[in-house]
Formats: sequence, structure tokens, C-alpha cells
Amino acid sequence: MSRVATIPLQRTMASAISIAQEKLAVTQKQLSTGKKATDFASLGTEAVRNLSAHSLLEQQKAQTSVAKRVTTTMSLYQGHIEGIQTTTTDLRQQIMTAIGTGQSSGLQEAIESSFAQFRASLNASEGGTPLFAGSQTDQTPFSPTTLADAAATTADQAFHDDNVLSSARVGDGVDVTYGVNASAIGKKMYEAFRTLAQAGQIGSTITDAQKTALQQAVAQLNGGLNDVNAVNADNGRKQNQVEDLSTRGEQRSLLLQKVIEDNEDADLGQVAVDLSQQKTVLEASYSVFSQLSSLSLVKYL
Repeated sequence: MSRVATIPLQRTMASAISIAQEKLAVTQKQLSTGKKATDFASLGTEAVRNLSAHSLLEQQKAQTSVAKRVTTTMSLYQGHIEGIQTTTTDLRQQIMTAIGTGQSSGLQEAIESSFAQFRASLNASEGGTPLFAGSQTDQTPFSPTTLADAAATTADQAFHDDNVLSSARVGDGVDVTYGVNASAIGKKMYEAFRTLAQAGQIGSTITDAQKTALQQAVAQLNGGLNDVNAVNADNGRKQNQVEDLSTRGEQRSLLLQKVIEDNEDADLGQVAVDLSQQKTVLEASYSVFSQLSSLSLVKYL
């Protein structure tokens, strides 16, 4: 016999079951993905805000990455510049001692060793590219290979860099020009090595002519160290600036990430509660539907 009275109720319950199943499926997906929605359209009015936040976050990540690379490069500058500072300061002290005592045993070796360190630092590279060459990266910025070469090579002939410095965007609207060229830190220092090279081989005692040359070299080393100290200080100032901008960028990235998470990430605690409730509702719907399906007018006729 047809169940005329129960058909509308069955349809209503079937619709309710379908809605409950859909809600349960959405909640299960939230639980598995950890996200409130599968696409930006589903975020409603927050979609535009989150799209903007994603764009700003990617931009900030790129700027932070550039800032870290620039910081690394400037740290390399600092290391090599301070290497020149240390070796030439030690050399100056040995020269002054030799001038004062008249004894110069080992001084020639110290001069040649200091020159080798000076040359190695000026020709240092990062990833195969000379650090101190400016835009002239197809050659080393400092060409004399030995102290003897310096005697016959002028500073203009010895250095092959230019005044082109690198620039990088490390913050919103903030471009930092950085870089150090070989001639900026080494030209005056090189004149001291030229003076020492032209003084000839220095033995265990120095001649009057060599003493005069050593005194001149000390004065030139002082001038060269002033240039090196000034360049290192400027590099350090820019390094602090970039590190500060990098720190601010990371903090801004965290803020943007928080905005995105608040709008996109599901509250897993609430999801678990919703999942339990929706499961109970669906089970109840199944039970009611089953009971309605078993009803028949025959029982009441």
C-alpha cells in the first residue's frame, strides 16, 4: 500500500540529510587541510584583504632575501678590509721598530708577506666574481703579483676597478647603494708598498737611504690606514642599516602571516567540536528517516 502521508516527510528528511552530509564533508575537509576554505572566493569579504596580504608577504620575503644576501656580501667586505688593516698595522709597527733600533732582521719577509695579504684581499671573490672590482668583473682589480712588480707599476696601472657600486632594494621604497672598490681602500696603501719596493732588499741592518724610505712608507701607511678605516666604517654603517631593515621586514612578514592565518586557517578545536555535532545530527537524521520509512497506513486501518 502507498505511504501517501509519509512521502512529504521523507522528502524533507532526505533534504536535511543532504545538507548535514554537505556540512560534515566541509568540516572534514577543514580538519584535513587546516584551512577554512579551499579558494579565495569562499572567504567572502575577506578575500580582497587576503589577496593583498599574500602579495605584500611575497614582496616582503623577496626584499628580506635580498637584504640577507647584501648583508653576507658586506660581511665579506668587512672581513677582507679588516685583514688589510691588521696586516698593514703590524707591518707599520715592525717598520717603526726597525727605524728605532736600526735592526731590520726579518723585515723584508714581513713586507713581502704583508703585500701578498694585501693583494689577496683586494682580489678576493664571491662565487667567482671579484668583490672589489666594481663593474669590471672580467678581471682582477689589482694586477701586481709580487712586491718587485710594484716598484715599476704606478697606482693607475695597478688598479683596474671603477666607481660603479651595486644597489639593492631592501625595503619598501628603500634602495641601498653598497660595495667597495679596490682603489678606494688600497691606492694610498699601495704607494707605501711602492716606496718599500723601490728601497731595495732590506737586510739585517738598514742603510740611511732605506731608513728615509721606511720613514716615508710609515707616513704613507698612516694615510692608507685612514682610508681603510673610513671605508670600513661606511661599510659597517650600511651593514647595520640593511640588518635593521631586514629585521623590520621579518617582523612585517610575521604580521602579514598572522593576518592570512586569521582569515584562512581553521580553528581545529572548533572544527573538532563541529565535526562531533554534525556527525550526531547526521546520525539522528538517518534514524528519523529510517523510522519514517517504516511507517504504513495499514497499521492504523
